[in-house]
Amino acid sequence: MTTENVKALFAYRLGQARESLDAARALLKESILRSSINRSYYAMFYAVLALLAVEKRETSKHSGAISLFDTEFVKKGLFGRDFSRWLHEAFDLRQRSDYAADVPISVEEGAIVLDRARAFVEGVEGFLQRRTDAE
Repeated sequence: MTTENVKALFAYRLGQARESLDAARALLKESILRSSINRSYYAMFYAVLALLAVEKRETSKHSGAISLFDTEFVKKGLFGRDFSRWLHEAFDLRQRSDYAADVPISVEEGAIVLDRARAFVEGVEGFLQRRTDAE
């Protein structure tokens, strides 16, 4: 993959992340909580895919992307452990709220997940900007 292709892919993934954050915010405002959790998680997931694109790493599975984020970015100290915890918790809650029959979600919980997703995406954007500036 050429440098231009990598840049285009990570820009696309960050666009998906921002769009998912916007959707999560709108859904939370309307108290559509399951969908808001889903979009908050996907904002984080797309941000991880942007990071993996820069590293020229790919995976088709959510668990694989999360694992690569932990090993390539958290364990190496590029992102704090909070980022890993937020991603794992959002993934777990998204799984339960999408597939379990009766998972109660409060507006407060939705707001926390959204706030963490926003911080996560902003952290990834900042990291990628610093990395791009250094090249």
